Amino acid sequence: MEINQAFSLVIISVAVFVVPILSRYLKIPAVVGEILFGVAIGKSGLGLVLSGEWLSFLAHFGFLLLMFLAGFEIDFEYLEKQGPRQVAFALSIFLGTALLAYLFSTLMGFGFYMTLILSTTSLGLVIPTLRDTGLSKSLLGQNIILAAIIADFLTLFGITIYAIFYQYGFSWKIPKLGLIFVFAALVLWLLKLLAWWHPEKFIRMLKGEDPVETGVRASLALLFVFVGVSGLLGIEPILGAFLGGTLFSIIFRYRGVLEEKLMGFGYGFLIPIFFIHVGINFDLRVLLEWQIFLNAVLLFFVAWIVKITPALLFRFKGLTWRECLSGGILLSARLSLIIAAASIGLKLDLIDKQVHSSIILLAILTSALAPVVFKKIQAGQPAYEK
Repeated sequence: MEINQAFSLVIISVAVFVVPILSRYLKIPAVVGEILFGVAIGKSGLGLVLSGEWLSFLAHFGFLLLMFLAGFEIDFEYLEKQGPRQVAFALSIFLGTALLAYLFSTLMGFGFYMTLILSTTSLGLVIPTLRDTGLSKSLLGQNIILAAIIADFLTLFGITIYAIFYQYGFSWKIPKLGLIFVFAALVLWLLKLLAWWHPEKFIRMLKGEDPVETGVRASLALLFVFVGVSGLLGIEPILGAFLGGTLFSIIFRYRGVLEEKLMGFGYGFLIPIFFIHVGINFDLRVLLEWQIFLNAVLLFFVAWIVKITPALLFRFKGLTWRECLSGGILLSARLSLIIAAASIGLKLDLIDKQVHSSIILLAILTSALAPVVFKKIQAGQPAYEK
């Protein structure tokens, strides 16, 4: 049933406001609630067709902002404070995950891209869960956070590089990849120079004391500059958005009120529309075929194994086996990043619609189950401070 454009706008606008409230009541992540709402009204549910190009545009804008904020949220200052030994240990956890993901991806007949997808985690679920349980400052919490940051950065960076090489191969177009990094280096140098000569303006911008919101304007300008340059170079714009966010994170270690404003603007409206759009286009019927359903179930168990097994290395950090298990379970939570990776893969024909649907289902299940199981295991356990 086709819904006219005005009524479509009303439905989505109300959903963006109401769904997070209902999700909180149901004790599920807001993103899961938004996807499920999209599923309920879309192809797999009521079959509503929302008319007009505005939904697709806002969803794509939300996706660009999601990728920008994914890079923006990487805490390079935290990585520096941990020291090389701690970072090296977290890297060993990630490498263990990547090796297992590659092994299972090969055995299941998927390409290398599935290795990157299975290696993702959800920093946006990990940190709030640790805070809720009072474990964010504990030895367990610190190790989990560092492992999640490393996984977030390396998987996104790996997806960026792999997608570019997949599109162009080892051809004359590859120098374009270098050009965007040269451009990023020039922007980095220019912004650092401006910050050096005008520190008071940058501090005021980051603190949100500028009445014309220069910080927000600069962030969005950086986002679209990188999207535009990526388009000119023939590189996927979504990946350019991630590079822009990462660059911002490298330059400004303290982001103050500006971070809150961007998060509010992004996760408060545009990004939820992207997740609702994902749900609307989610086709549950493809999973009703026995072989596809079997692959989806197998993928679900593999997604836990590739995270829990390497997490047992936490034992060398003095954690108990119970803590190692719970840490692996929490790192198994996948949400925004895996959905972004799946959307990029589908757009570039790295995965088909059946696999895409399986990954969306995997994101819904792991993001709903992992925090709950982690809390159950940790219930009654003392949160020893580091």
